Amino acid sequence: DAGSSVDEMEFNWDEYLEDTGATAAPHGSFKHVDTSLQNGFTPGMKLEVAVKSDQNTYWVATIITTCGQLLLLRYDGYGEDRKADFWCDILTADLHPIGWCEQNKKILKVPEGIKDKIPDQEEFLQRVLKGACSAPANLLEGLHRGKNPLDLIAPGSRLELQNPRDSLEAWIVTVVENVGGRLKLRYEGLEDSDKFDQWLFYLDPFLHQVGWAAQHGYSLQPPSAIRSLRSEAEWQEILKKVKEEEEESSVPTDLFKDKPVIGVHSFSEGMKLEAVDPMAPFVISPATVLKVYNDKYFMIEIDDLRAERLSSQRYVCHVSSAGIFPVQWSLKNGLNLSPPPGYPGQDFDWADYLKQCGAEAAPQSCFPSVTSDHGFKENMKLEAVNPVDPEEVCIATVTKVKDSYLWLQLEGSKKAVPDCIVSVESMNIFPVGWCETNGYQLRPPRKAIVNKQKKIAVVQPEKQILSSRTVHDGLKNQELNSSESVVINGKYCCPKIYFNHRCFSGPYLNKGRIAELPQSVGPGNCVLVLKEVLTLLINAAYKPSRVLRELQLDEEAAWHGHGETLKAKYKGKSYRATVEVVRTADRVADFCRKTCIKLECCPNLFGPQMVLDKCSENCSVLTKTKYTHYYGKRKNKRIGRPPGGHSNLEVAMKKPNKRRKRRKHFFVHKKKRSSASVDNTPAGSPQGSGAEEEDDQDESELSPSLAQDRDKRKRKLRTFSFSDDENKPPSPKDIKMEVAEKLQLDSNPLEWSVADVVRFLKSTDCAPLARIFLDQEIDGQALLLLTLPTVQECMDLKLGPAIKLCHHIERVKLAFYQQFAN
Repeated sequence: DAGSSVDEMEFNWDEYLEDTGATAAPHGSFKHVDTSLQNGFTPGMKLEVAVKSDQNTYWVATIITTCGQLLLLRYDGYGEDRKADFWCDILTADLHPIGWCEQNKKILKVPEGIKDKIPDQEEFLQRVLKGACSAPANLLEGLHRGKNPLDLIAPGSRLELQNPRDSLEAWIVTVVENVGGRLKLRYEGLEDSDKFDQWLFYLDPFLHQVGWAAQHGYSLQPPSAIRSLRSEAEWQEILKKVKEEEEESSVPTDLFKDKPVIGVHSFSEGMKLEAVDPMAPFVISPATVLKVYNDKYFMIEIDDLRAERLSSQRYVCHVSSAGIFPVQWSLKNGLNLSPPPGYPGQDFDWADYLKQCGAEAAPQSCFPSVTSDHGFKENMKLEAVNPVDPEEVCIATVTKVKDSYLWLQLEGSKKAVPDCIVSVESMNIFPVGWCETNGYQLRPPRKAIVNKQKKIAVVQPEKQILSSRTVHDGLKNQELNSSESVVINGKYCCPKIYFNHRCFSGPYLNKGRIAELPQSVGPGNCVLVLKEVLTLLINAAYKPSRVLRELQLDEEAAWHGHGETLKAKYKGKSYRATVEVVRTADRVADFCRKTCIKLECCPNLFGPQMVLDKCSENCSVLTKTKYTHYYGKRKNKRIGRPPGGHSNLEVAMKKPNKRRKRRKHFFVHKKKRSSASVDNTPAGSPQGSGAEEEDDQDESELSPSLAQDRDKRKRKLRTFSFSDDENKPPSPKDIKMEVAEKLQLDSNPLEWSVADVVRFLKSTDCAPLARIFLDQEIDGQALLLLTLPTVQECMDLKLGPAIKLCHHIERVKLAFYQQFAN
């Protein structure tokens, strides 16, 4: 590879987008990823929840929204009052399906906060539970509790895969790996060979539960490519073994409920069309319907007129298959159609070709309607599977958009490939950051985008070695605390943020531009999702610089969240400011509401709740004057840098010769903030190399007060957010830790060697990080002292992998306290 391993380690999406001037494809455009994040709970479901003020009583609550393993709940009886909403963690909260209290002789009792509203408890419960949908019992109790259904497709699970060359056949496949729903599959009977392994997303229409073939009258036999590797008797023995172990390796019955439904087609044998070969999706070619299996499946073959051809490119399709088009589609869209091999001449003409073949074109009615509202645009960035090497997921750039198809340029692939043609609904494309979130290697660009001179200008402190000695020295006075830093992945997963276009947009935001925004953004990492939302709002403003000013962090304000640098362009000038965003899901709704009020628009203009018909704020009947008086605070600030020169809003004229210098300065400060050992001196004060001092004198990105307050931003992670008396936070003495899979240790982790720690990590899904622990000589004592901030700062890990690692560290801590602490 042209790129070095250093470049791979240092690749950062934010810096890459900054340097290339590109934007990320919106998260909402990847429907299959959105579906994979759903946890089986849906808004409107009801369940029985322990009342915090009285642990012996329960009351019925309704799910308002979900976020990973977190549920936003509201006790029935509060009506539309959102002030009493509270978050619960499925793993730790006392939650049960409807009817559990009656079965277990527990007390259902109205909470104190709504006692006056419910005079007759029995009559109220009969009314609200009539026709209600209870939360699934299997997701609240037992082994599946708190687990995303997707996570239940574990390595070793079995599925059935239809034969891509004969849809009436299927064979058993075993899951080798599950990366965020993208499954590495191996044919049953080929346990020792990965030659025929395939990567498919779990929602692929050709992937099914074991037993599907028998239910639908399809034959269960190995595909012809592997059939000769074993005798017929051996295949039958394998099939018998699979049936005996079916219960152990089965996946949940409702896992595939969101799979696309295959409709009825109207193709006939001999029809001609245009098609893309899914194994080499680089050109569009003439093709023929070779065979019709039934009303759902048919086979097409890419045309090849050569007499000496050795093989044919043929594959099974259904009516919604990607990459099949009506005759003349390429011509109408200004695209090149590759003539069939052996076709005389270069100027292909469909009319002559159909006449020559004596065939008819498949009518337009055979093809489904085109999806145009997908959100993809040219030059957007995303992550995509390399069709030539499905093990690779590469950075991809959208080079062309036609109807519901994208042309993607893959960057960093081991072997250069032409632009790939993929459907906007392809399950082989993913949003920016998907690989990092799921712990999979993303192929970086071949050439490092990060400017080498920038890296020289940054004087980094020597990396701290996390041996037992250094951890003990650095955290000498810190006691091991079983309740500290309990890391829960779902806590950092922001729910989907909806743009409610019907709501009042206020004096700053352009109503027309708001209407053009996507319906939603997310779910995903809180900071990334909210940063994308705020960027969209800034770009939808009458004056983007003014909105950026309204959003920027006041110097006097207390810091409660996470600082992100946002930019705006207005009348040839560039503006930049530090904006505070929240990091945890329980604070997203309040953050969105307060931001709306800052911008003097309807508090429901954007947030985790969708406004369907009528806004609860009744904003449609308010005039702009009344609305501003009611929600907003009139401000008479002028746009630009306020007096004193200490704003963190940077205004810069567009000068090409200065641009690189400003970026260099931003890069320096970004590194300073993330470093574990840099002193918290005000921005602009001399430190580091001479190059840094020169840049600091040029201009400052951070205000002095913000730089001085950076030490104050370190806080313990909050597990819950409570908003009423019944749900006040428990005291530290009352906190109980419950982890999904409790660990049983054979030895005391305080006595573990470095090798023991490495061995433990290799047994988890954080196995790739074991090398870091070995290199930094982390033994059992050091392991027990690690927390999320320590892991992020000293191991230089991104938030996603750090959270996943700390989850396993907390399991060890819990097991230590339960088994050995006494």
